[in-house]
Amino acid sequence: MSQAERNKAQILSGYRVLDCTVAMAGPFAAQRMGDLGADVVKIEPVEGEWQRRMAAGGGDGRKINASFLSLNRNKRSVAINLKSAEGQAVLHRMVEDADVFMQNYRPHVAKRLAVDYDTLKAINPKLIYVSVSGYGTDGPYAARPGQDLLLQALSGAMYSTGVAGGPPQPSGQYVVDATTAYAAFEGALAALLHRERTGEGQLVEVNMLDAAIAFQMQELSVFTIDGKPQERTAEPHANVYIRAPYGVYETQDGYVALAFPPLAKLGELFDEPLFSSMNDEVDCFEKRDLIHRLVMQHSRKRKSAELIEAMLALGLWAGPVNDFARTVEDPQVKFNGSFVEYEHHTEGRLKTPGFPIRFSKTPSTVDRGAPLVGEHSREVLGAAGFGEEEIARMISEGVIGAP
Repeated sequence: MSQAERNKAQILSGYRVLDCTVAMAGPFAAQRMGDLGADVVKIEPVEGEWQRRMAAGGGDGRKINASFLSLNRNKRSVAINLKSAEGQAVLHRMVEDADVFMQNYRPHVAKRLAVDYDTLKAINPKLIYVSVSGYGTDGPYAARPGQDLLLQALSGAMYSTGVAGGPPQPSGQYVVDATTAYAAFEGALAALLHRERTGEGQLVEVNMLDAAIAFQMQELSVFTIDGKPQERTAEPHANVYIRAPYGVYETQDGYVALAFPPLAKLGELFDEPLFSSMNDEVDCFEKRDLIHRLVMQHSRKRKSAELIEAMLALGLWAGPVNDFARTVEDPQVKFNGSFVEYEHHTEGRLKTPGFPIRFSKTPSTVDRGAPLVGEHSREVLGAAGFGEEEIARMISEGVIGAP
């Protein structure tokens, strides 16, 4: 199948997304749409999104940093000065034949730039307008910075792990950003489905606080329905609402992960009679510290691979604890094709996590890597009806950015 045929076969082929988002949640959501074939046009300031210029994880020396590369594949870039009236007019013309518009500006910025929902709806009533914010577009926290760590903290997530008397425990991943990205992606798709049925566009609002609360569906429901507080224990336990043993346990040569095994079977494996006298649904909550220490006493005598094999043979839920180097080389990860590799015209051969949903007839593809600032300004604006001389003038006057 040729590239053109693959593009036509993709689920979102023929849809155009204008991506005015920055950082992670918004760009990640828009990239998901590009992975499924949508024509995603990233709208950037003429100097480019600020994240392009930051050192990603301490890595440096690239024309485009790794974070930006990971969140902006399958997009074209048009650089516009939206602080100018002419730049706003350029974007308004692009909105005329767009299907989805995505933004995550601070409160009131969209209106100031004339890209708020009411303004764009008047131009294109069928537009799906996705607004991503930290706390919502109104309310007591609306003006606060919407950053992942701050939302983990506010949402209560940091007290579901860690130890009693210890500090709140943040996640090592941008879990709120990622969850918000998927919510925005789902919201855009659902609104497009509604438009297919009714012809109506609409406003879709997603905020990080609600996303952080929603992904704790089980934990927060245990609190709101059963009234059980987050009671952390002296020994590290992976989640305060799950019975022991549940967490990571040291071995002779590393660690294993173990998830709530029946204690009788674990006692059989470790020759530990105390386990056989315990009740899984009572003692495994009330005696979490004791159970953790007992498991550690036994696990430290075994090697990881041998212990995991023995646990799996008994039907226990156990597995390896990988760092990134081992994850990338894991046989199941390789079998799944969890990572994609492609050539980038300035950064060379890249390997990044791929699209995690498989479609039998409409697979996702990587047609282009993350763009340079304004790399496609001339191409996109020419297709929107702007003449070459007009585009050249706007570039020279700083209304439009292009390489």
